[in-house]
Amino acid sequence: MKKSFVVALAGNPNCGKTSIFNQLTGTRQHVGNYPGVTVERKAGFLELDGLHIELIDLPGIYSLSSTSPEEKVAFRELISANVDLIINVVDASIPQRNLYLTTQLAELDRPMIIAFNMSDEAEKKGLSFDYAELEKTFGAKIVNTVGTRQSGIAELKKAIPQLLLEPPQTSPTTARFCYHQKIDEAISTVSALIADAHPEAYRHVPARFFAIKLLEKDVSAMRMPELQQFLPAVEEQLAKLDNRGLLLPETFMADCRYALISGACRRGIRTSRVRRWEISDRIDSVVTNKILGLPIFLLVLYITFWLTFRCAEPLTAGIEFAMTKLCFLLGKIWPDTFLPFMKELLIDGVIGGVGEVIIFLPNITLLFLGISFLEDSGYMARAAFVTDGIMRKFGLHGKSFVPLVLGFGCTVPAIMATRGIESEKDRITTILVLPLMSCSARLPIYALFIPAFFPSARHASIMLTIYLIGVFFAMAGAWLMKHTLFRGDQEVYLMELPPYRLPTLKSIFLNMWDRSLQYLQKAGSVILAAAVILFITNTFPKKQHFEKDYEQTSATLKAELGLSPKQIDLFKQSGLLRKNAEAFLDAKGYLPGSELERLEALLLSNEQKQALQAAKQLADAMQKVEFEQQAEAMAYTISGRVGKFMEPFFRPVGFDWRICTALVGSMAAREVFVSQLGILFSVGTDAGGGVPLRRHLANTYTPLQGFCTMLFCLLSIPCLATLVIIRKELNSWYYAIADALALFALAYIATMIVYQGGLLLQIGTQMIG
Repeated sequence: MKKSFVVALAGNPNCGKTSIFNQLTGTRQHVGNYPGVTVERKAGFLELDGLHIELIDLPGIYSLSSTSPEEKVAFRELISANVDLIINVVDASIPQRNLYLTTQLAELDRPMIIAFNMSDEAEKKGLSFDYAELEKTFGAKIVNTVGTRQSGIAELKKAIPQLLLEPPQTSPTTARFCYHQKIDEAISTVSALIADAHPEAYRHVPARFFAIKLLEKDVSAMRMPELQQFLPAVEEQLAKLDNRGLLLPETFMADCRYALISGACRRGIRTSRVRRWEISDRIDSVVTNKILGLPIFLLVLYITFWLTFRCAEPLTAGIEFAMTKLCFLLGKIWPDTFLPFMKELLIDGVIGGVGEVIIFLPNITLLFLGISFLEDSGYMARAAFVTDGIMRKFGLHGKSFVPLVLGFGCTVPAIMATRGIESEKDRITTILVLPLMSCSARLPIYALFIPAFFPSARHASIMLTIYLIGVFFAMAGAWLMKHTLFRGDQEVYLMELPPYRLPTLKSIFLNMWDRSLQYLQKAGSVILAAAVILFITNTFPKKQHFEKDYEQTSATLKAELGLSPKQIDLFKQSGLLRKNAEAFLDAKGYLPGSELERLEALLLSNEQKQALQAAKQLADAMQKVEFEQQAEAMAYTISGRVGKFMEPFFRPVGFDWRICTALVGSMAAREVFVSQLGILFSVGTDAGGGVPLRRHLANTYTPLQGFCTMLFCLLSIPCLATLVIIRKELNSWYYAIADALALFALAYIATMIVYQGGLLLQIGTQMIG
């Protein structure tokens, strides 16, 4: 007896299909309220009554008409011989719309279960169901479910093995789906031809199903090589129907299906009260208002970014302190004479590189938390509606909004999500401008540079400005392409606004965890490998002879600015210093920057304040000497030489050789930019110094240079993976390379204009470190 089976999960977008999939398999997959969540084939596994079942989560589709990429994927899967059972998930709150797909699935004559999902929302609307009557009409068992609360899942799990082991011998459904007499005759004629020469690979599919699809001029069916021989007969039958003055079969058959659904709903569905003006409608009257909609959308984004920075700040500071402490402890317990290169590699390369990326994990996590809440609540669909009018002016439409929003997470899956865009021109345009959306890989750069150069009160506004700049250039690029390369009329976009739902904590946190885990996995793989390689290129060859005697310079500074014994005793005897800072003072003769920042926040006596001021003056002077020595050492390495070679070209945009080397390193992944800076500013310094990377940047660059760095990273291609996925999706290196070159030119020109303009107007040209 067969023990392994394949079950296909099919349904409209936003019907809760993926929630059912997660409940059945335990697979963690994003649940959202917009079309195109699952564009690719998703699969999970479960064991029921000793049966091994593979559950396929098909893309959300409205029909099997093969007009969109999702419908083509679903059509391919459903006619395959592998599928043993279909679970059709129906949104019970709007059954009339969802049951259209049910009529088409029933014509496959496969064992089928209909899951009436979201039955709690249907109950709120006053809907009650006569499941016996509906089962009789559609020829399938109906199970009442609420996917978000596991209601009905046990009954669904019980029904699956029953139908797999004992499928119904006959289905009353096919006989009930009758069309116009003349159309039924055409279907019978074509069915007979297909049945006589039925392709071996598709004997499990009723000939009637293929006959209907051919008469409907379904693209996927007409392109099947096995059905090509029947196209002349189909054209002959269509010509006869046309001569008789009948409506087009594809539209007439759709009307017949809707008539069947209408009758079934009259018999099997009762409404206990008149539908009232729902809360969703009241909220939509405000958030989708022509005047208020866009300002509300911008306000929602601003609040999201504000919370991202405000809530993440203490967590980021905690991780940063932990990383500094770890470096200090490793430097203290690892003898300098035992594998010194491995010590430097671990402390400065791995922890200094990967650690600088992990520090910003709270920012990434909280941003994903906010986006997940907006998606699951249903607001993102409203945002697509609100921005549709603006996007149309730039040559796009609301359906491009979904990939563009996903681009805030990662450009690669966002490009893959464009498969839901029917128009090839619109799809190419969306793909080519998607790299301008500020992905999460760029967020660590913003989280590093914004607090380093701008006051905390402006963090959210600067962040929002950066994101809006990316959106503006994306829209401008789309407008330019639609008026030059991809001219043509725009397609009509029908948009579904799902009801507002209170997101479940489980769904939000699973999505947040999945995306954060992907970020950590990248940090543990690509970024780790890049950090090791960059550490080597940042270390070798080592400079043996320096142009300046830095030891003598340091000794002179300590003699001139050094703390007096009284001042040292003042710090030690008062118990103000931490043990590691006291040890650093004994070894180096001055206090580390992190300890000075901590002491500034304490209540000190006048004498202690004077000693602290002297300590700060000495530390700043020693740090400047240390930076000079580090810069000379780095300039001699492989990375330094590459950066020095690139520096003249990038000088007009305000970049020095350090930023140039970081840009080269970040080609693998944009997060490596932060990792490379972390390595560059830690190589040659003592691990106990504890000077945060932000302070290094503030002491080295101006706010104008900091903003220009963020702008360039925003407008240039984010990573090599983006180039590869563009090539894969468009099947052409031409688009990928052309897009990368165009974005580089845009980034360079825009950054140069901002930098030179800032210098001319003296905006942000003073260092704050």
